[in-house]
Amino acid sequence: MHDNTLLLFNKYATNYFRPGSRVLEVGPGRSPTAIQLAIGDPTICWETAGVENTFPVTYLGSEYRFPVGSDCADVVVSTNVMEHVRKPWVWIKELARICKPGGYVITINPVSWPYHEYPIDCWRAYPEGMKALYEDVDLAVVTCSCESLEDAHLHRHIPGRSLKNIYGHDGWKMKAFTKLCEIAGLPVQRPYDTVTIGRKPVQAIASHRING
Repeated sequence: MHDNTLLLFNKYATNYFRPGSRVLEVGPGRSPTAIQLAIGDPTICWETAGVENTFPVTYLGSEYRFPVGSDCADVVVSTNVMEHVRKPWVWIKELARICKPGGYVITINPVSWPYHEYPIDCWRAYPEGMKALYEDVDLAVVTCSCESLEDAHLHRHIPGRSLKNIYGHDGWKMKAFTKLCEIAGLPVQRPYDTVTIGRKPVQAIASHRING
């Protein structure tokens, strides 16, 4: 998980996780996951869903379908996953299906990060695009913001990667150039991600019963 993702999660999302609630995290990167550790509440029933067994998951499914009942999770959360989904408009519908009426769907996705395959890389979405996806599946958008909280000391910057990523993965020339820009106060890359939180309407209970 990108550090900026975790910073955005801590700023916007932690208040939606209640003691004793049921959470489904889609596309976890490890077990326990970074955001599960950030919440740190052992009373929460924290389940995971994914498309591969590289990391142990509670539910193993396909790209757009998980073997989980409808209207069953208080929070459905997914971080740094949507950019790797070919059809996010289909994928978000599955997240909304699993979420309880009155519950929340939370996603955080990169905006400024460059192309990275895992095994594919498909999308970057700004708040307007995320609002459209949420509204299309009847999720009322509570919060939607594109922000950079990581490397906050960089007063002059351009959207891109984090200093941690540059210093950890690039060659010495790029590292030296970035450090010189940082010291001289010249624009340096800084990561941006979009956090979106949507609430499933309570009246979806009645609609689900009628349609079912």
